[in-house]
Amino acid sequence: MQNFSGDAKFVLLAVALLAILLDSAEGFTLTMGTGNTFGRVFRISTWGESHGGGVGVTLDGCPPRIPLTREEVQVDLDRRRPGQSRITTPRNEADAVEILSGLTPDGITIGTPIGMLVRNKDQRSSDYLENDMKVAYRPSHADATYDAKYGVRAIAGGGRSSARETIGRVAAGAIARKVLHLYNGIEVLAYVSKVQDIEAINVDHSSFTMDDVDSNIVRCPDQVAAEKMLERIDEIRKSGNSIGGVVTCVARNVPAGLGAPVFDKLEADLAKACMSIPAAKGFESGDGFGGTLLTGKEHNDEFYIDPETGATRTKTNRSGGIQGGISNGENIVIHVAFKPTSTIGQAQMTVTRDGQEVELRGKGRHDPCVLPRAVPMVEAMVALTLVDHLMMQQAQCEVFPNEAAVEDLPNPMGTTARREGGPARHVDTVAAGPVSQRVDEE
Repeated sequence: MQNFSGDAKFVLLAVALLAILLDSAEGFTLTMGTGNTFGRVFRISTWGESHGGGVGVTLDGCPPRIPLTREEVQVDLDRRRPGQSRITTPRNEADAVEILSGLTPDGITIGTPIGMLVRNKDQRSSDYLENDMKVAYRPSHADATYDAKYGVRAIAGGGRSSARETIGRVAAGAIARKVLHLYNGIEVLAYVSKVQDIEAINVDHSSFTMDDVDSNIVRCPDQVAAEKMLERIDEIRKSGNSIGGVVTCVARNVPAGLGAPVFDKLEADLAKACMSIPAAKGFESGDGFGGTLLTGKEHNDEFYIDPETGATRTKTNRSGGIQGGISNGENIVIHVAFKPTSTIGQAQMTVTRDGQEVELRGKGRHDPCVLPRAVPMVEAMVALTLVDHLMMQQAQCEVFPNEAAVEDLPNPMGTTARREGGPARHVDTVAAGPVSQRVDEE
């Protein structure tokens, strides 16, 4: 170290000492590998491959003292599992969940990590290993990019790129769903809103139910649109092809105040959550891209005072329940676009791992349309995101109660909010003309 100054030697020694400390058991924190963990306070780590022994999740940060049964988790897994109908993959899996930790013998969460496992039973690796799919990349699939990143890949079933990875998300999402319901009666419901150009238009976001969604195999509560969607999916399926579309998700009874400015906006985290689902290729919040066709006057959600609760509400909901990255107490509405399934039964040109051009026809069991099974996946990711933001809101803003006088508090906001004493005394300001407001923004 003779070529370094005294200060430089000190810095190098400090860095070396830090490295030693970090390498010790006390100074080093091990987390799941890159890209397998989601959430900050209410956090999940999923693991397992499509054709391995099983898949599962570790959920950390779940509040204690919550009653939880295996059957409650299984309900959502049953909605996600394969083999449900002719328009989903015929892989026959019961997807029976085992809860390994985090509960008392009588089913009460104890605040420690909840481990859940689903064992794979009906994997057929020969569909991948005994034909050209062993060496050739499926067009638009993750085969090539996984190989480029890691230099090795799980050929059978696509490994971690398979939608089977989402089992862990949906299992944890079922617990998040219960936390949300217990906290404020929050509901998270999704449905197939579009298949190619066929769109559901007769859906009331304030009242549709899970039973409405599950009343047909497409998972669209608009029965007329559902029949047209099914016809289109069947037509594509019989030709050995696949088809995509849009899943819309609505979260009701979400309180105002969830989310944070700038990088941790609620819609930004919802976008990351939903775009992490296999085959997701687009995300919209509220009116999304459609809002670009409107003027500010047309797009703005005007406020009013609810005459019964006295709460601040919006006359419309083009913002999708989120303004400035923070929930405003109205229904949160998002849309997630899913591409057609990559693996199809028709011949396509591709290349092999060693750089040879070949023709490939996909084998194995795959969804001709991922949308019906994507519904519980989107619900899970939205529920997980909302619980995470709810717990962060509690940690930052509600440690100390706001004890200001009622007249000094902002008026309560949203569908479930209620002003103490009812609506404020009405003052007719409209007759005097609009309020002038000078705003200087960059």
